[in-house]
Amino acid sequence: MEEQLTWNERFNIGVDRIDKEHQKLFGIMNKMIRFGEQPEKHQWICDEGIKFFKAHAIKHFNEEEEYMTSIGYKGYKTHKRLHDNFRDITLPQLEWELEQTGYSVAAVNHFLGVCTGWLIGHTLTEDLAIVGEGESKWGELLPEEEQASMGEAIVHLIEDMFRLKAHIISKQYGGEKFGNGIYYRLVYETEGNKEWDIVLVFEERLLINTVGKMIDVKTDKVNSMIINATRYTAKQFVEKLKRYFPSADLRKVKAENLLNYEQFQQVLEKKKMQFSLLFDTGAGYFAFCVSAPHLLEKGVGTNIKVENAMSEIEKYLEKTMQENEDMLKKKVLVVDDSGLMRQAIKQLLEKDYEVGLAQSGMAAIRSITLNRPDLVLLDYEMPVCDGRQVLDMIRAEEETADIPVIFLTGRGDKESIQKIVPLKPAGYLLKTMKPEEIKKSVDNFFEKQKG
Repeated sequence: MEEQLTWNERFNIGVDRIDKEHQKLFGIMNKMIRFGEQPEKHQWICDEGIKFFKAHAIKHFNEEEEYMTSIGYKGYKTHKRLHDNFRDITLPQLEWELEQTGYSVAAVNHFLGVCTGWLIGHTLTEDLAIVGEGESKWGELLPEEEQASMGEAIVHLIEDMFRLKAHIISKQYGGEKFGNGIYYRLVYETEGNKEWDIVLVFEERLLINTVGKMIDVKTDKVNSMIINATRYTAKQFVEKLKRYFPSADLRKVKAENLLNYEQFQQVLEKKKMQFSLLFDTGAGYFAFCVSAPHLLEKGVGTNIKVENAMSEIEKYLEKTMQENEDMLKKKVLVVDDSGLMRQAIKQLLEKDYEVGLAQSGMAAIRSITLNRPDLVLLDYEMPVCDGRQVLDMIRAEEETADIPVIFLTGRGDKESIQKIVPLKPAGYLLKTMKPEEIKKSVDNFFEKQKG
């Protein structure tokens, strides 16, 4: 790492014992950064670094907490949670990563980067806020039970969507930079005109290892196709997360932004986070940050209460662990360039099936890759990429070749049907059929599968 930490008077909070400990920490971090450029000393660096930070967590955190208590600092509870999180979760996870990778260059740089970023950010915001010279980047944090519920839900979704085993590195991720990141922001509006400001942060290598491979983009760099697929994936991720927390009432997307790191930092400064979680997926890092201060207002009804969140998590996990797959809803993807047709079929099937929607052939391929359906209802007469071409793409990949496809067609004449039959789909449905007949056909298809 080329940068060095330079102590500046603006880091002082005016409490001698705390300021001296900060200066000592800056000095040791500089020593670690310098030795970090020498691979042969990587293990020594990390052993010493972890030893120091653990000692710092015990000594300095305790002293700082004692001082906050002595002056009746109103932000004590949140500040202590930040200390506990860094000492008890972040550092042990970094240590585990170093050991698992044999103190690789990447792991050492990650260790140094996270510790440096945490030190600077915490000193310039949380510590200065103790004496009224700065402002905390955190709003009132949600209770730990609710944060735990959200963490469990995200871990489960990462495994469900990407087949990755994730674990939490930080329960109060403060925006520290980890490698090259993609910062995607969604602002949701609720029925009561409240807002959820959500930022999903993806390390580039995570996107290349997941989304990039899913859409078969052969590149070691993030490109526009991966970015667009990530936008779709991120929205789907949030939509799935909403199922765990129906009381969140996220009605519609009010704003959508792709941010650079500086803009992401500005959002963190402007929006006080109620929870901000950092995960290691094994293929790259992922953060999920939310600002929704109205969650803590009195009288907001059922918005993400502890008892509600936990029960939803338990119901979902129990459902996915059931051995009898027939008890789970089958997934049906409806592909049609007509929005009216998509919505009509969705309303027809959603009571008994999990229904996904795609408006084009390419959107269908992305959806199939990210969330494999049990059946595809595919419009045969779509423009640009028609049903025949989409079917060819589905069958061209070993992972998707066995997904059954039923064509939707508006033409019932003999000539049109003769074009469809040789393609050997699982069937075809006329769009002119009565809704109950379409529903019955789908039901019959799955009933035959059981047999």
